[in-house]
Amino acid sequence: MSAVDVLSSVFLRPLGLAALAAAIPILALYLLEPDPERVRFPAVEFLAGNREERRRHPALRRLQRNALLLIQLLAVAALATSLAAPYVPVSETRTVSETVVVVDASASMATAADGTTRFDRAVAAAKDAATGETSVVVAGAETAVVARRVSPEAAGTSLDGLSVTGAPGDLRSAVDRAASVAGEDARIVVASDFASDDWEPAVASARARGYTVALRQFDRGGADNVGLVDYSFSDGTASVRVKHFGDRQVTREVSLGDATRSLDLRPGEVATATFPVPADGGRVRLSPGDSFPVDDRIPVAAPSDPTVDVLVVTNEPNRPLITALSVVRGTNVTVERPPASISESYDVVVFSRVEPGRLLDGTRELARETLAEGGGVVIQAQSNLSAVDYGGLLPVAPNGTATDPAVRQPSDGPLTADVTFPAPERYVRADLRSGEALLRTVNGTPLLATARGDRLLGNGAPEGSSDSSDGGRVFYYGYPAGASSFDRNYRYPVFWKRAVYGLTGRQSLSATNRRTGTALALGGNVTVETPTGTSTSSALAFRQVGFYEAAGQRYAASLANTAESNVTAAPVSGNETAASADSDAETATVPQKLTPAVAGVAILLVLLELAYLRYRGDL
Repeated sequence: MSAVDVLSSVFLRPLGLAALAAAIPILALYLLEPDPERVRFPAVEFLAGNREERRRHPALRRLQRNALLLIQLLAVAALATSLAAPYVPVSETRTVSETVVVVDASASMATAADGTTRFDRAVAAAKDAATGETSVVVAGAETAVVARRVSPEAAGTSLDGLSVTGAPGDLRSAVDRAASVAGEDARIVVASDFASDDWEPAVASARARGYTVALRQFDRGGADNVGLVDYSFSDGTASVRVKHFGDRQVTREVSLGDATRSLDLRPGEVATATFPVPADGGRVRLSPGDSFPVDDRIPVAAPSDPTVDVLVVTNEPNRPLITALSVVRGTNVTVERPPASISESYDVVVFSRVEPGRLLDGTRELARETLAEGGGVVIQAQSNLSAVDYGGLLPVAPNGTATDPAVRQPSDGPLTADVTFPAPERYVRADLRSGEALLRTVNGTPLLATARGDRLLGNGAPEGSSDSSDGGRVFYYGYPAGASSFDRNYRYPVFWKRAVYGLTGRQSLSATNRRTGTALALGGNVTVETPTGTSTSSALAFRQVGFYEAAGQRYAASLANTAESNVTAAPVSGNETAASADSDAETATVPQKLTPAVAGVAILLVLLELAYLRYRGDL
């Protein structure tokens, strides 16, 4: 327990103790006061008063000299203590008319025992605790007040509409919210397994404010839980971590797709299993299951076709570019020299170092078809760019060449984050025809630009439209081959990996596989499919374990949380029985304020100080 929590258990307003700082100037004046100069008068040393003074103990002499300082410091301490509102807890019997119930809907409450879950029993207890006015606060993927000062029947209806989530919960925040909505004489009933360890300060704070907080613990089941507690992705593989929370050795099988591994786990042991990610993903399963099924599976979202087919159209192969595209995992790069008849379909078509007059109509049509199917087209700058007929696909209007420009570094974006772009030795002057420039020279020439293919070709939505669902994108790469050092930079392959993923609308496995309790902004109201149904929203909230879909992209969410998988909980001190929590009459622990008594002591000390000053003759 922190110092703030300790102070809160003694004072209602611990901040009032800041008044103790008033002792600092008093001590400073006392220390800075010059010592009196001693002058010896031998002729009068025989006086009885002086002999009696010498016979006094030195400590008594110091006490007499420092008595005023001591009184002043005690007065400051008493004043600061009264401002902090000290109290002692006392018992008080009263009739409860208002109750605020806090129901824990976090993932650990899905732990089952004897055919029912902890959450089911918690909801039943919350219904029994309802009184004339009842508020309901739920701690799940989000903390929410689902009912405020309603009848017991309406509270029961709200409780019936709750469901346990597959996400961690914030019980501390829920108790704080309950205290904020509770009336002056309300009782707070918390129904939880109390498996987390961060709720106690909130309960102590609510009790310090005078509320009775009844704790109802539901902790059956989960003694031998084994769970999938973490995962990561690398080079098309998924690595999962399995932890055994029980007290005896067990054997578990972990599988994804057609691959299976058997693990022998000692108590507390963590083991790792790695699998190739199959096309279209799948589910990592842990078997046999146990009483906490939420962490026995991890859904994995992956593309149905993991291969990105890239066509490079060039008359003079650009080796750095082709190499960078080839090292992107999952790409299949084909190089064709125009004029060439191409019959296959591709996800990305790249034009680089194309000689004027060499492109066939069929190649340009292939690029248009690629865009229509949601793919991407890349056009690299070259000195004679205006002479190459790209059939309206070029998002810039070339206007000659120039040398040695300065470059305006762009703000971080999906393509440009953490990349420093050098100035090219030579470049193509151009004006933007359509789309957006991601990187420009100081004179405004685009070096990186992207545009929607349907708008370039004149068959898309109006330029001001927010609709981006039709067709793919064209990417203009304004660095001519061999005209800069960027193709030798270690970030060059990373840049092209981002470009390929962006043009094909693909996301990394890490981006499409999320943790429950998180959310994804969608940039506008779209239809989303979740494990619990379909709705329209501007954000995708991952509350349950399972698969989600929004804007044509598939996602997966899993718990994968070590703390939440540790479903065993120590018995809670102060756990209430059903009878004590459900009765309308209760014995409440309330704060008995000591402020008047302490303030009276402060006044007495001030009067004592005045009397002492008068006694010394200073008044």
